[in-house]
Amino acid sequence: MRYDVDERYEAVVITLKGDVLGGPDGAELHDRLRELRDEGKNQIVVDLSKAKFMNSGGLGMLVSAMTTARNAGGDLRFANVADRIESLLMVTKLLTVFKEYDSVDEAAQSYETNPPASNGE
Repeated sequence: MRYDVDERYEAVVITLKGDVLGGPDGAELHDRLRELRDEGKNQIVVDLSKAKFMNSGGLGMLVSAMTTARNAGGDLRFANVADRIESLLMVTKLLTVFKEYDSVDEAAQSYETNPPASNGE
């Protein structure tokens, strides 16, 4: 897995590319998320438009990333979720946990209209 980090509006956009499998790539991404949190950047959008495949390790990595963001008073939201990944989210019942948007701009702007809870819940 590779990823790019960009900023839009008041959110950090992380575009995941290739196979999202967790493992060493997940640890590297988690370190990057901690750096962002330390910079006060805890409103995260994960763009899944270039993710080809995701397994349970990749899903676990994203749940951990969401927990990190929420514990810092932010959130992690998905954009451009492909059908194959949405099916995985549905089977695992994680569709009820993550907020999902059709585009990166819509997800990033959602922080203005629907900000995270101030107490990290």
